[in-house]
Formats: sequence, C-alpha cells, structure tokens
Amino acid sequence: MLKQDHFKGFTMAKRKIEIMDTTLRDGEQTSGVSFSVSEKLTIAKLLLEELEVDRLEVASARVSEGELEAVKKITSWASEHNCLEKIEVLTFVDAGKSINWMINAGAKVQNLLTKGSLNHLTHQLKKTPKQHFTDIQKNIESATKHGIKTNVYLEDWSNGMRNSKAYVFEYLDFLTTQNIERILLPDTLGVLTPDETARFISEVREKYPITHFDFHGHNDYDLGVANVMEAVKSGVNGLHLTINGMGERAGNAPMASAIAVVNDFLTDVRITVNEKALNKVSKLVETFSGFRIPVNKPVVGANVFTQTAGIHADGDHKNNLYFNDLMPERFGRKRKYALGKTSGKANIQKNLQDLGLSLNDDELKKVTQRIIELGDKKEVVSQEDLPYIISDVLDSDTIERRVIVENYVLTHAKGLKPSTTIKLKVEGVIYEEDAQGDGQFDAFMNALKKLYKTHSKKELPKLIDYAVRIPPGSNSDALCETIITWKGDEKEFITRGLDSDQTVSAIKATEKMLNII
Repeated sequence: MLKQDHFKGFTMAKRKIEIMDTTLRDGEQTSGVSFSVSEKLTIAKLLLEELEVDRLEVASARVSEGELEAVKKITSWASEHNCLEKIEVLTFVDAGKSINWMINAGAKVQNLLTKGSLNHLTHQLKKTPKQHFTDIQKNIESATKHGIKTNVYLEDWSNGMRNSKAYVFEYLDFLTTQNIERILLPDTLGVLTPDETARFISEVREKYPITHFDFHGHNDYDLGVANVMEAVKSGVNGLHLTINGMGERAGNAPMASAIAVVNDFLTDVRITVNEKALNKVSKLVETFSGFRIPVNKPVVGANVFTQTAGIHADGDHKNNLYFNDLMPERFGRKRKYALGKTSGKANIQKNLQDLGLSLNDDELKKVTQRIIELGDKKEVVSQEDLPYIISDVLDSDTIERRVIVENYVLTHAKGLKPSTTIKLKVEGVIYEEDAQGDGQFDAFMNALKKLYKTHSKKELPKLIDYAVRIPPGSNSDALCETIITWKGDEKEFITRGLDSDQTVSAIKATEKMLNII
C-alpha cells in the first residue's frame, strides 16, 4: 500500500518536497544526446553526492546493452554507498520483461509507465480499463515478489484530466489499493496552463489526501517552471526535473530555475538540493551532452549575473539598487560587469577593482571612450582585455599623431603572394603605395618602405621582435595585442597595437612607430 506519512495536510509547516532528477532518462531523450556508461555514472554521483537530489531516474528498461551496462555500474556504486533505493528505472507493462531486465541490472525501484488518459489506452493499447488494471496488478505483484518497489506513471495524465477525468479517478481508485510507493503525474505533452495545473492537482489531492504524488512537467509552452510552482502550491509531494531543462521536444522543467522558485517563493515547503552545486553540475552535463546552455538561461546561463548598462553598475555601487534575491554567490557564481558600448565608468571601475587596478578621472574617461568605440564595432570586450586596452590608450596618449594610416587593402589568395595597397597621411599630405610580401603584414611593411624611400629622407627602423598575445582563457574572437620592438639609429623602442584582428593590431603598432620617428 502507499505510505501515508508523506502528506499530513496542507497546514503542515515546511512540507518536504522530493526532487527526482530525470536527466539520465528523460533528459537523454533530447535530440542528438547519448551519454556513455562512464558519463552516466559520473553524472549520477554528482547528482546524489553534490547536488543532493532525493532520487534519480537513470534509464529506460530494455533500451540497449549500453543502457544495461550503465545501470549496472550505477546500481553497483549506489549499493556500496547505501543509496540503491534512490535509483529508479522506467519500466513497461510487458509481461515481466522489464522486471527481468531490472533484476539483471540490480535496480530496486521501477517507475512503471501506464496509461493516464482514456485516449491513449483506447487507441494505443486497444484495451479496456479493466484489462489494463489487471495487467498492472500482475506487474506490481511480480515486482514485489522480487523485492522491487513500484512507482506508477500515468502517461498523458494532463490530457486525461481534461478529456477523460472519470477514467483518471477510476484508475486512481484502483492504484490506491495497490502496493506502490508513489503516483507520478506527467504533463506528457507540455500542454498544461498554470491554472489547470493548480486545479487538476488540487482535485486529485483533495480526493486522495494521504497518497504521494509527483508532478512531471514539460516545457513546450515555456510554462514548465510556472506549472512546477502551481503543482507545489497545490500539494504535490515530489517534482521531476532535468539539468538545463534537457528532454524531448522543448525539454522538461529545468532544475536550476525550479529550485530557485521553490526556495524563494514557496516558504511553507523545504527541499534539500544544494544550490551551490547547480552551476557546476549544469556545466558538466553541458560538456558531456553537447547540449549548450543559452547564455540568458536563468541561474546557469553565462550572462544572467552580468550587468551591462552603466547605470546598473552605478546603482549596485550605491546600495545594491539592481540586486534581487538571485544572488550569484548562492549558486557558486560571481556578478560581472560587461564592457561594451553601453558601459559607463561604473562598469569599468567595478572591473578595475577586481583586477586591483586604478586610474585617474582623465584616464578613466579615455578608457571608457575606447571601450565604447570597440562596442560600436561589435567587438566583445572582456575583463581580461582591460589591461591591454589601458596600455594601448595610455601609450597612444603620449604620441602626437602626425602620421596616419588612412586606408589599406590586404589581399591573400591561394597560389598568389599576399599584397597590400596603403594610403598614408603625413602632416596633411596623402601618399599611396603598393607591394607584395611573404605575408599580409610583410606586404604592408614593403609598401611602407617603398613609400618612405621615394618621399622621405628618413630611414625606417628595423623590426627586431614581433609578439602577439591574447588574454588568458580568451577565444579566437578575442582582442589581441601586438608588441613590436624596433631598432633605430640610436636605440631600441617598443610600440603596441590592439585589435581583434592580428594584422590590424600590427598595423596600429606600426603607425605609432611612424609617429615616434
């Protein structure tokens, strides 16, 4: 029989909500996702030991040999760590085949998939309710005989409540007489509105006050978290969630968002999930699955704790005016202040503080203007770029611009030598020249040498060292700094150029050299 200590009425303070993670079962139904045996075991360990979820649904029975091997590994580990009853497997009403699979896999809890709507029962199984119930009873009795506990899914329960409520309650009347642990109520097609979720679960809860019910939400209308919230308010005992909202079609209700909502808005319930581990587990699952986290996904997205507008950074500096309860530290993260065309001085000051740097007001104004210019060009500026930008701005500030590289054309084609055409303005006078070289920058320098040889008595200094660097951890689109060491008649000197294009940054460094000489 169903345990009766899960629910003691709506007035009980801090009602415990079980969190069942189904990333390894329902989440793996995400198109193109398949975890290896070792990946499944690693994720299972993290979910139980670090995220501290209450239960795991790790696989569907009879899917593949790889799935069987993965479940064996997980159940072996769980048995050694006294948490085998937290491992659950989706099974089917299939005359005992799933039960035998579970015995072979070492699993002790089945989540039996049955029909929660008359439409599914009639058109897919082509059976009467009585026939279906008889088959289910046989399965439960067989499972009990082999020491396997049973939870029961009511597939398409949400449509069942909409269109065949009499059948749903006839079925629940039957189930509550059986030796099962929990009844699992899925919104299989993700069609419920929050109002329906609240109404349907309240009806079920009122009729069966001591039965343990889980809610399993899908996200087809982007209402998964809203439905989770209404389900808990209406009295469910457990929630089924997935890391990063993975799952078939639009996915399942996402773990991180649902946990934040329950913790912040539903004060009469309690959960034991460790919020600080959410980001770590999300990133690992992203890596293993190849299922990328949108940058604006609540709690775990790359951008969700990043302030971009300068006014927001200023407000944070003045009594945390733009903070809410979703503090990044809760989730093992840190607030960031983006650098771009909407950045103000406050954004830059926040980043400078993190780097242990300081600028005077005039320097800060010039650095801010340079970052805005880069933002207008759609350049992505990171905190790690900031020291290079400062160096470039302050370095440029000391050089009078009497020579300007007005325009240039760089060409590079397979089988042809790179070539460059440049237009140079020297104290208001325009000069043009072209040349070829072993590379684009070499062609640029050859054109420059020809131009100076023809129109100037000055000798260009010799390039003796050329280095390019990007900030640590940056990507291929990062700003790069080119540092060139020149040898003139009297001494060596260094110029720097900064741009997202390596050749352009070298040209900028060369322009500074022309002004110095």
